Amino acid sequence: MAEATVELNELDFAGDDRVVPFQVDGLDVRGRAVQLGPLLNSILSRHEYPGPVARLLAEAIVLTALLGTSLKFDGKFTVQTKGDGPVDLLVADFSTPDSLRAYARYDEEALAAAVEEGKTSSADLLGHGVLAFTIDQGRGMQPYQGIVPMDGSSLEEIAGVYFRQSEQIPTRVRLGVAELFDRDADGKPRHNWRAGGLVAQFLPQAPERMRQPDLHGGDGDERDFEFTEDDSWAEARTLVETIDTDELTDPRVAIERLLFRLFHERGVRVYAPHPVFDRCSCSRDKIKGVLSGFSAEEIEASEEDGEIAVTCEFCSTTYRYKADEFAAA
Repeated sequence: MAEATVELNELDFAGDDRVVPFQVDGLDVRGRAVQLGPLLNSILSRHEYPGPVARLLAEAIVLTALLGTSLKFDGKFTVQTKGDGPVDLLVADFSTPDSLRAYARYDEEALAAAVEEGKTSSADLLGHGVLAFTIDQGRGMQPYQGIVPMDGSSLEEIAGVYFRQSEQIPTRVRLGVAELFDRDADGKPRHNWRAGGLVAQFLPQAPERMRQPDLHGGDGDERDFEFTEDDSWAEARTLVETIDTDELTDPRVAIERLLFRLFHERGVRVYAPHPVFDRCSCSRDKIKGVLSGFSAEEIEASEEDGEIAVTCEFCSTTYRYKADEFAAA
């Protein structure tokens, strides 16, 4: 009996803010892809970031969504950059099962100077520093952190270096961000952010096929090392590199359509999408717990007109407490 087939138009497309796992058996490749819309708008509009900062944070959010949704346990996955560029800090974290939050810190004067000089690439804005990936499985478990230098490359390039060096898995990451300008039902101008991304990894059953080239000779040995890239991975990587920003961010090009365009000759399968939501983990009780650990002097220094106000850097929610709530601290 012949296998039943499903036309692409008959698929129930995942849509925005849903990470789609996929597998290409013909190339021994697995990965995840996503398009972000409402979630991204919610996070970025909350802080009214300048355009270059918003684009950079959007890339970090996409990367976090792609990697965080792969967690097989309860915990938190964090992507964080620290550099000497105008945008000195990016933080995006994913808390299982589906919560994402993020914020950026930048120097307004340094950013304005960079924009005036036309230096608005990821490398220019981040500068030199480190990109850290942190996995926290909660109490009683030691957090794992992988760190890779930021050396003037883009976020997607740095992420690829991390997987090559730390995970020893051939990986290609693509990230894209776009601004859409249109009009609403009343004809008023409207601005929206969109972003998309894809991560593809080579995971053959024969582990020797995954071998990476030596990054250096070691012990002063600077001779060249020969390395022949596996044909399947070379094909997959080349295909992924054909993706452009429009394809990753266009709301008319569903992720499933993009994956079909890339891999249909090799047989691509998609799995149930993983939704992600704009949710912050802060709360009045959590912040009060932190303040309760302050000394009397610290409480007094934080007080203004008999009140202590704390604003969450992620969601911009302000919590207010009476100073006498901590009188015994």
